Amino acid sequence: MTGSRFSHVLSGAVGGLIAAVLFALLIAFDVIDTGGESDSGRTSARQTPITRPAAAREAERSGNKQGSTVSEIYERSSPGVVFIVARGGGQGESPFGLPQPRQEAATGSGFVLDRQGFILTNAHVVEDAKDVEVRFGENQQIEAKVVGADLSSDLAVLKLNRVPKDLKPLPLGNSDEIEVGDPAIAIGNPFGLDRTVTTGIVSAKQRKITAPNGFQIENVVQTDASINPGNSGGPLLDADGAVIGINSQIATGGGGNGSVGIGFAVPINTAKTVVPQLKEDGKVDRAYLGVTTAPVTAQVADDLNLPAKQGALVQAVVDSGPADKAGLRAGRTQTADGLVAGGDLIVKVDGRDIKAPEDVAAAIADNKPGDSVKVEYFRGDDRKTTTIRLGNRPANLEANPRAEGGPERGPERGEPFPLP
Repeated sequence: MTGSRFSHVLSGAVGGLIAAVLFALLIAFDVIDTGGESDSGRTSARQTPITRPAAAREAERSGNKQGSTVSEIYERSSPGVVFIVARGGGQGESPFGLPQPRQEAATGSGFVLDRQGFILTNAHVVEDAKDVEVRFGENQQIEAKVVGADLSSDLAVLKLNRVPKDLKPLPLGNSDEIEVGDPAIAIGNPFGLDRTVTTGIVSAKQRKITAPNGFQIENVVQTDASINPGNSGGPLLDADGAVIGINSQIATGGGGNGSVGIGFAVPINTAKTVVPQLKEDGKVDRAYLGVTTAPVTAQVADDLNLPAKQGALVQAVVDSGPADKAGLRAGRTQTADGLVAGGDLIVKVDGRDIKAPEDVAAAIADNKPGDSVKVEYFRGDDRKTTTIRLGNRPANLEANPRAEGGPERGPERGEPFPLP
């Protein structure tokens, strides 16, 4: 009986010792907050760092970075976010970028690119504006001019007429390195509420949205960070506070124009290509093939008896456009599912295999108007090759509704709205 009692006592002591050690470890690794008091005698509460972005994960593993809280990122970044007032221009709240008369003054967001006083925003915020004012908080307003605008990417560069000494440029990230689930932070001026911060994640990558001129913007970042009218042109940041996108559009539900948790940002890597051209020339000249194409699936290939299971099926060719001059042909027979059958099937452009319609635009993205590219295609069962001298993309898809880069079909459900 005495031995049994001693055994129970010993077991309890060992169990208590293990619990004490475990509790100490939890405190040491900050799993348990002891609620210690600060020097002022009040309980100290710490804000948890947000998840690291993909680009910083390796650095985190090596112990070089600690992660920032939303408050810390906001404190560093918000001085570089501006409120933009554009008078006498803009396109209003029309979906798909279709021009509409705008109210006397349009408002949006933007951010500081460098200490020379360049500001990046959306093209639809300042389109046709006669006067532009950039506000840094309530006490500093500076007039600016539009240096250049590119409707195809919905980006515009402004230049401050007077450059403050305390400008805070935002660091630019790498939108190619982000991953779905990475944190996303939006700072802007929704509904005129200046320097509002919202948080979320990268919900998806490589989305497509319709630019103000009707063409498509590729590789768009989708986020559930709340953005609303007035956020246009503001930055979407990663967990380091680096810009990964420029907030541009939202998807709306039920006919409203408020956020439903689906926002779209033009990738910062697109801006890195466009901004230097806007600074230098005020515009971006893009190569242009002059075709509309549709995707080819295995089912489509079987149904239409096509010689390849993938490619870009020519639906229409712009009259007197580059492709038309080179002899490409569109089909004439409309199928039940809306495709136009009988056209050429493009399978290679400028040495790049074409698996889908977006590959056609991507294949000529690095070319300039006037360059010549080889295009390989099937006409029936015959494989042909032609050389096409690329033209200059028109200012608006509406002027040439059959140009590549526009919607493959008509507007579908949930189409994004440009943020006014």
